[in-house]
Amino acid sequence: MIPDMMQAIEISAPGGAEVLRPANRPVPVAGHGQILIRIIWAGVNRPDVLQRAGSYAPPPGASDLPGLECAGEVAAVGPGVTRWKPGDRVCALLPGGGYAEYASCPAEHALPIPKGLSLQEAAALPETAFTVWSNVVMRGGLQPGERFLVHGGSSGIGTMAIQIARALGARVWTTAGSAEKCAACAKLGATAINYREEDFVTLLREAGGADLILDMVGGDYIARNIRCLADDGRLVMIAFLAGPKAGINFAQIMARRLTVTGSTLRPQSDLAKARIADELQARLWPLIEAGAVRPLIDSTYPLREAAEAHRRMEGSSHIGKILLQVSSKE
Repeated sequence: MIPDMMQAIEISAPGGAEVLRPANRPVPVAGHGQILIRIIWAGVNRPDVLQRAGSYAPPPGASDLPGLECAGEVAAVGPGVTRWKPGDRVCALLPGGGYAEYASCPAEHALPIPKGLSLQEAAALPETAFTVWSNVVMRGGLQPGERFLVHGGSSGIGTMAIQIARALGARVWTTAGSAEKCAACAKLGATAINYREEDFVTLLREAGGADLILDMVGGDYIARNIRCLADDGRLVMIAFLAGPKAGINFAQIMARRLTVTGSTLRPQSDLAKARIADELQARLWPLIEAGAVRPLIDSTYPLREAAEAHRRMEGSSHIGKILLQVSSKE
């Protein structure tokens, strides 16, 4: 039986982690083409922190609750849904609402749990897998043998990007801010650069330049990325932790035939996200099931301790994904 009300974590006002408060909310209803998921595990992501702070509003029609990914079981299906049935175990990309016992999403944004993965591990997949695959493979066009640089290699995005690039035959470099983080990235197969001690531009240029860079830092990294790209290289931006503005020499972009692009996932259309989901199931899920790619989990917290999970993310000491356990009944 689906209850009328559910436990959730809401943003009481824009601010610090302390504004995350437990609340009772009505259980969402699965609309046309949607499924309702009983959430067991939910992922914590940087956009959740930005939304909590008041700098990243949900798109029109999305839940005001934070939470962009989950794993659990289908509780109900809306009109027009034939792919899923109640009881199916899924992980899903959500438009919002993951910090709750139930959430709805388009049926095409849900994926089966990869063979060999637990629900906990699967909850660490959607946001990072959609983001990395769409930007590194579909937009960035990574090819076997290419030199790939990802910044923030110890983050959820970074650890996923390292593994995907390695599985696709690329040579991988990454930046991280401590010996512990560099060691974790090296264990995944990347040449790790401690950005507090070494200059990634110099090291990549000595290696021949990066063919593809995935950057979530921005700021002065943007111009430095341009300098360390190989001719015909591509820079893909997915976030701006250090700000979106930079002085760029466009003559270098023209003379060396560089491509500068980027994307954000949440505002994209349902159809665009469905196409990414199809790619993931066809090409990434087999790599996961073969053991070539595996989500790396840093820590878990009960749903009621979402504020502590946010504090850990903001402290930037985590390596891999941070998860919330919504229910112990799997």
